[in-house]
Amino acid sequence: MKSGSGSGDSRRTARVRAVRGTTGKTRARTGTKAEVGPGLLPADALAGQVAVVTGGGRGLGRALSLSLAAAGASVAIVARSLDHLTSSIAAITASGGKAAAFAVDVTNEIGIERVSRRIESEVGPVDILVNNAGMGPPYGPVREIDPEEWWRCIEVNVRGPLLCTRAFLPGMVARRRGRIVNIASGAGTKAIPNLSAYAVAKTAVIRFTEILAAESRESGISVFAIEPGTTRSGMTEAALASPEARKWLPWLERIFDERRDVTPDGAAALVNFLASGKADALTGRFITVDDDLASMIRRAKEIEAKDFHTLRLRTS
Repeated sequence: MKSGSGSGDSRRTARVRAVRGTTGKTRARTGTKAEVGPGLLPADALAGQVAVVTGGGRGLGRALSLSLAAAGASVAIVARSLDHLTSSIAAITASGGKAAAFAVDVTNEIGIERVSRRIESEVGPVDILVNNAGMGPPYGPVREIDPEEWWRCIEVNVRGPLLCTRAFLPGMVARRRGRIVNIASGAGTKAIPNLSAYAVAKTAVIRFTEILAAESRESGISVFAIEPGTTRSGMTEAALASPEARKWLPWLERIFDERRDVTPDGAAALVNFLASGKADALTGRFITVDDDLASMIRRAKEIEAKDFHTLRLRTS
């Protein structure tokens, strides 16, 4: 589900490119601006680097894993079940890439610490961490939702990135290099009724990114939060099949009915570009697939000085 809008108008689509589909209908497809498209990075832009992708067995995580491997990175794919990882590993190795699978629940501190040691030993020192693993929330008003389900959503979407970051960041700091990309959502920037747990979690991820960047910048670490667009994934499929989601989030189904959902290609290109180091001047920022990243890089000093692309309280 990665992004959302209480009205379903998906205003960010004002800057997407429209492409003609096989049905003859025009479909809005979100992608990074041409200046940062995958064609402008060398095919081996990430060669020699090790990337970790959590929740990389399917959906957006699978697309990110494949894209990082295609750019030359050795990819450690993490998911709760090895069953979810088989097809991703097979696809990467079939195309000549390097990948390894590791099964662990990202909310399990001991498990994450154990897996991080295995990754460092079996794949190599980690240069890139993509905190993608997440889960959908209970749908409905706070007065009606199950508090245990609500808190589980917070745990997976916030505790997961925290534990994974704590596991891999010390090595990055010791080597004085590393990039962390946290998959956030536009839902973290606005009040969306009936989606409270997910919105709260993604708000926390955006702020966590900013604080982590401030703490780690002098150590050579860059950290970004991104909004990948509303993609068709296991999470969104579950929401579309949920009576509660259809009742409380009618706008979500309209996004797909009106073909305003997006492919993960733009997010994959954005993550590769951020992982390449070409956008390090934007560390700590919240970046969407529709942002003109080349322009943002040129304006990096202004963006930092004026606190653009961050969460701030406005008083006037």
